[in-house]
Amino acid sequence: MRKESTSLSVPIESGLFPDEDNRSAVPLPEGRYQAISQRHLDRIPMLSELSEDERFAIRVVSSVLPFRTNRYVNDNLIDWDKVPKDPVYQLVFPQRAMLSDDDFQTVADHILRGSPDHEISRIAAEIRNNLNPHPAGQLEFNIPKIDGEAVNGLQHKYRETVLFFPSHGQTCHAYCTFCFRWAQFVGDSKMRIAASQNSGLHRYLASHPDISDLLVTGGDPMIMRTSWLERILRPFIGNRMLEHIQNIRIGTKALTFWPHRFVGDQDADELLRLLEDLVDAGKHVAIMAHFNHGQELRTEVVRDAIRRIRDTGAEIRCQAPLLAHINDCPAIWSRMWEKQVRLGMVPYYMFVERDTGARHYFEVPLARGWEIYAEAVRQVSGLGRTVRGPSMSATPGKVEVLGIQEIHGEKVFVLRFLQGRNPEWVAKPFFAKFDPAATWFDHLKPALGQSKFFFEDEFRAMTGNKIALAA
Repeated sequence: MRKESTSLSVPIESGLFPDEDNRSAVPLPEGRYQAISQRHLDRIPMLSELSEDERFAIRVVSSVLPFRTNRYVNDNLIDWDKVPKDPVYQLVFPQRAMLSDDDFQTVADHILRGSPDHEISRIAAEIRNNLNPHPAGQLEFNIPKIDGEAVNGLQHKYRETVLFFPSHGQTCHAYCTFCFRWAQFVGDSKMRIAASQNSGLHRYLASHPDISDLLVTGGDPMIMRTSWLERILRPFIGNRMLEHIQNIRIGTKALTFWPHRFVGDQDADELLRLLEDLVDAGKHVAIMAHFNHGQELRTEVVRDAIRRIRDTGAEIRCQAPLLAHINDCPAIWSRMWEKQVRLGMVPYYMFVERDTGARHYFEVPLARGWEIYAEAVRQVSGLGRTVRGPSMSATPGKVEVLGIQEIHGEKVFVLRFLQGRNPEWVAKPFFAKFDPAATWFDHLKPALGQSKFFFEDEFRAMTGNKIALAA
C-alpha cells in the first residue's frame, strides 16, 4: 500500500515546508526534513560564532537573493571551523559581495531604519530586475505553442529535448547562492516558469515525434511527493503516443541537499519503484545530479542514496558550474570526478557560471576556466574524461571552449556548439579572439579576420534580431 509522505515533499500551495512558517514550533527530529529560511537564522547556533557584520550581511543579501538551508546541510556538509571559506557554506549562505556595493547599502539602510517589509520587498524587486533573471532568451524564444497558444511550464530550445517545470517542483531543499534559476524562488509569479497541469506536456510531446528526451526540472522535481511525479511520468509507460520519448532525465540537487529523499522518506521506496518501472519499460532514465564539490559526497546517506538509485537501473550523471570561492581549482574537480566514478556515476558537464544573479561574485575568466578543466581532466582516467566543458549555455546554444591556440600568429579561443538552436551548428569548430578577461560568450569577438560568427545571420533571423547572442 502506498504511504503518504509526511517528512518531505509537500505541494507549494499547501504552505511550503514542515515548520517553515512557525517560528515557535518544536524542531523536527533527526532524519526529518526541516527548511531554514531568512526568518529562521536564529535557529542556526553556528552563526553565533560569526561577527555581527557577517550576520547582518546574510540578512541583507537574503532580502534580495533567495536563501534556504536545512539541518542536514548545516550539520553534515559544512566545516564550520573553516567558515566563511568553507565551499558548502559559500554554496548556501549569502555573502556581502554577492550584491554590488550600492545595492547592498540601499537595502542595508532600509533595514537599519526599520522600513516596512513591503518597502524592502519593492527595493529588492528593483534590484532583481537588473540581474538578468531569465538569461539565454528562455522566456522570449524557448516556450513552445500548441495551436498558437503558449504551453506554460515548457521550454523547447533544442530539437530533441523538452524541459518541463512542474509547479509543485519549483523550489529546492536548499538554495545554491549561484543558481541561474534563482528567479523561480523569489515569490514573483511573473518571473516564474511553471506548469500547474501535466496535460499540456503530454499533448505537446505526443504531437512532436522528433523529440526523444524529456528533462523534468525546476527548482527540483525531487522536492515533490512521488504521487505527483507518478502523474508526470507514468503516462510514458505503455503509451504508444509517447513511445518516441526514450530518455527521461530528472534534474536534482537532492543528493546533496536531502539524500534522505531516496533512503528514508516515507515514499522513497515508491520513488525508486517508479524509476525502476520506467527502466523496465525500456526508458533510459538519467538522474542529472548537481555536485559542486567533493565535500557533498562524504556522508554515508548520500552513498546509500546513490546505490539505491543505481539499483533501479537508472544512471546518475553529474554536472556543475565552475565557481570562484567554491571549486576554481583543478584538484577539486579531479578528486570529485574520481569519487563520482568510484561511486558509479558519470561526470557529464563543467558549466560556465551563467550571466545572471550574483555572477560577478562567482565568474571565472574563460581562459582560466579552460586551464582548470584541462589540468583536472589530465589527472583522471578515461572513465572520468566523459565530462564536457567548460560549456556556456548561451542564447544560440551550448558553446564549449575546446582550447586556446595560436593560428596564423593570432591567439584564439577554439569553440564549438554542443547544442544549438539549429542542430546543423553542432560540432562545427569556430574561433574567437583571445581575451584573458572574458567570462561569457557576449564578451567574445570573431577571430581570423571574420566580422561575425558563422551562425550569426541565421540566429538573428530566428530571433527577429531582438536579442543579443548571449543575453
